[in-house]
Amino acid sequence: MPEISRFLGIVIAMYYREHNPPHFHAKYGGHEVVVHLQDGVVEGRFPRRALAHVMEWYGIHRLELIEDWSLAEQRKPLKPIDPLE
Repeated sequence: MPEISRFLGIVIAMYYREHNPPHFHAKYGGHEVVVHLQDGVVEGRFPRRALAHVMEWYGIHRLELIEDWSLAEQRKPLKPIDPLE
């Protein structure tokens, strides 16, 4: 699982050979969510505060995430994305 960012105990990753729609995975403790890149729809459960951090980060880095999705489709190395500060 290529990790593209890590902040506040949250790990953000994208998998190669993934299904559409474009999305990323966020893990925190024993929780995991999938966030769709186009509309921010969240699948799964996450602690409220951690999810707020993930969604803030997504809003800042959406274009970079779309670029990484394209790289993943081409089986190219993903670019790291700055953490939430």
